[in-house]
Amino acid sequence: MNWDQLICDTRFGLENVEQKKRGVRSDFQRDYDRLVFSSPFRRLQNKTQVFPLPGSVFVHNRLTHSLEVACVGRSMATEVGIALADRYHDRPWAPRLEALGEIVAAGCLAHDLGNPPFGHSGEKAISAYFSEGRGQELQPLLTPQQWADLTHFDGNANAFRLLTHQFNGRRNGGFAMTYSTLASIVKYPYEASLSGDKCKFGFFDSERESFQRVARALGMLPKENPQGLLSYARHPLVYLVEAADDICYEVMDIEDAHKLGWLPPQEVIPLFLSFYPEEKQGRMQRAMEHISDPNEKIGYLRSCVIGTLVNACSEAFIANEPAILRGELEGSLLRHIPALERDAYERCNKLSWERIYRASDVVDIELAGTSIITFLMEKLIDAVRYPSLNYSQLLLAKVPSQYEVNAPTLYGKLQAVIDHISAMTDVYALDMYLRLNGMSLKINN
Repeated sequence: MNWDQLICDTRFGLENVEQKKRGVRSDFQRDYDRLVFSSPFRRLQNKTQVFPLPGSVFVHNRLTHSLEVACVGRSMATEVGIALADRYHDRPWAPRLEALGEIVAAGCLAHDLGNPPFGHSGEKAISAYFSEGRGQELQPLLTPQQWADLTHFDGNANAFRLLTHQFNGRRNGGFAMTYSTLASIVKYPYEASLSGDKCKFGFFDSERESFQRVARALGMLPKENPQGLLSYARHPLVYLVEAADDICYEVMDIEDAHKLGWLPPQEVIPLFLSFYPEEKQGRMQRAMEHISDPNEKIGYLRSCVIGTLVNACSEAFIANEPAILRGELEGSLLRHIPALERDAYERCNKLSWERIYRASDVVDIELAGTSIITFLMEKLIDAVRYPSLNYSQLLLAKVPSQYEVNAPTLYGKLQAVIDHISAMTDVYALDMYLRLNGMSLKINN
């Protein structure tokens, strides 16, 4: 792959429309701004990241997480852009590398747009409805590719659909994002049938042609597989979006757990200090002697750790750039940073799984979210399959008109249901669940 082709400001759906450029903003900055002002982005404020949505202690939701990921991703990509501009200083397209920070920042903002309510348990609930629940009866009515989409539902693929699909009443091209921004969010650029047991893939069968169009224009490398299915090497900037996401959720989840009292400071402080050699640890401990608030101490160390990982991942990208352009780099950038930082990150990951992601309050959210989404899936899918029934007509009247509940195919109808449910906030999904069960009906005397 080559950067001259990989950095492309062509807008999806507007390829044949001449765009008049006004002002000083680049097209990639316009992508960023377009996302910030969008309804799907605003809805992230009421979608669970990991912890239950805040009471007296504010923890991260999908919105604050995405904003922080964008900050980290921009910093990382800017460092990479400066280094690559020096490496390719004699190429006529070298100045375009200045856009890397803008592209990655926009990609980071968009990376979670397709996630349903209730965190990753929401994704599992949707896929489990088809693989384990009542949805199993629909398999004979769908193609193998369509069935794989449903049983491996992934928020990443759903984000690509959200950004590119022309929903009812909307313009061609969806958000009409640039090709480079769209490609930067697709962590798994292959079909669902290639996802195996991981339920990770990049695009639904309905967006197959759309992704292929983007990939070909950017010169992304096709990858062969025995099944002959669509698969590509990642766009290089995916590595930076992925690293920014991994850094933020890992480090910030530990800080949130500390604020909630789940992890004591005497456990978190040594963990964060382990990213550094002993000499530097001593200097950092002396700096913290002037801080009495434990939250401030953790905040100081958190900022240090994020800065360290940003530098390490930037250097890993620069060092491995030739392999990345050949589509040969395996795993995330965090697997290619120096051993000291890599081992410390793995300790953070191990602690998170043992003490945070399986914590009782988190599991309670997953159980409740699974029940709510499964119920909504059952009711809405029955409604789109049997729209003439009285209950179906009442329920479908509550579905926003942008969703194609009257699509000509069963696959299209099922996608309309998933589009609607995945767009819901935690609060909206819970409210709809209660209303449909008659638990929040207000009757005036």
